[in-house]
Amino acid sequence: MIFSQVVILGGVLFVAYANGANDNFKGVATLYGSGTTDYRSALWWATVTTLAGSLAAFSLAAKLISVFQGQGLVPNPLAHSQPFLTAVILGAALTVFLATKLGIPISTTHSLMGALLGGGLAAVGFDVSVGTLLQSFFLPLLVSPLIAVALSLVSYRLLSAAWRFVAVNKQNCVCIANEVMPAAVTPEGYVLSKSSGSLRVIVDQEAQCAQRFTGTVWGINVQRLIDVGHFLSAGAVSFARGLNDTPKIIALGLVAGALNLSWFIGLVAIVMAVGALVSAKKVAEMMSKRITTMDSEQGFLANLVTSFLVIFASKWGFPVSTTHVSCGALFGIGAASGQARWAVIRNILLAWVLTLPFAAVFAGGTFILLGWLS
Repeated sequence: MIFSQVVILGGVLFVAYANGANDNFKGVATLYGSGTTDYRSALWWATVTTLAGSLAAFSLAAKLISVFQGQGLVPNPLAHSQPFLTAVILGAALTVFLATKLGIPISTTHSLMGALLGGGLAAVGFDVSVGTLLQSFFLPLLVSPLIAVALSLVSYRLLSAAWRFVAVNKQNCVCIANEVMPAAVTPEGYVLSKSSGSLRVIVDQEAQCAQRFTGTVWGINVQRLIDVGHFLSAGAVSFARGLNDTPKIIALGLVAGALNLSWFIGLVAIVMAVGALVSAKKVAEMMSKRITTMDSEQGFLANLVTSFLVIFASKWGFPVSTTHVSCGALFGIGAASGQARWAVIRNILLAWVLTLPFAAVFAGGTFILLGWLS
């Protein structure tokens, strides 16, 4: 019994690590992608605000615990069996971890759903409740990104009209500098340079040369207002992600009796943070740079849409995916601005389609393997 609980505990922490690595940066991807801040600052902001959401989860998102304990999806005796729980946890963890290594943003929620299905099919065959699967899991995952796309499209057009109404415009900038030619590199790594003495117009780093707002509203600089709102909205998305994901991760461990809720929520939150700090770079680049180009205004809008939908869903116990919602918001912004990179979006959608069967196969295979070993 103790050994099984240790295995489940380790599996839950593996899910937490993989979740942090794949999901943590999604809340602040727009900060990095728009050049509002650098990678490290965005990552730490995501980590702090996600931790706050995790700690708030059990007063605001308790309904999600029962949803992800498999209640109604599989027979209750199976939902409480340790081999089944171990298979589900490892199936979801392996799926998310593999996607993270490939730099693909997928959903922990979707992975858990696939693992519950695969473990259930391996254990009881077609006694798995298809109705519960469709109503409690599949529909929220399908509908939420579509709503995010629609809200982003509408919000972008409304905000653009509002800027025109108050006569606030954007300007492009270029950077003028002396051309610097490296002359030599010392053994210590210092570069000795000399200037050509002529001026040239160059395009600086994206963080320095992006579209900026000009003008004020009610005496407040518009660009500064947008930047502050952008940071706050990114923090809201990360808070919402912690709020929505933490109950899902520990739910199965609670069923097994391997965890004590009073301390484990903090442990899961810490492991999620470690996963983000160590392994988030590839997914961060995909979310921030490759789906669409964006400025701070567009990132701010995408974050507002994402945080609103995820917090609402967490409160009412709908198992939506922060990944699906945040990517859907970016898809909508890219479509509205004409900057969406559809080949990248197509690959992400394909990965989402494959997430469920991969997790189901991993979990089902693990359950069968455990049966052979017992």
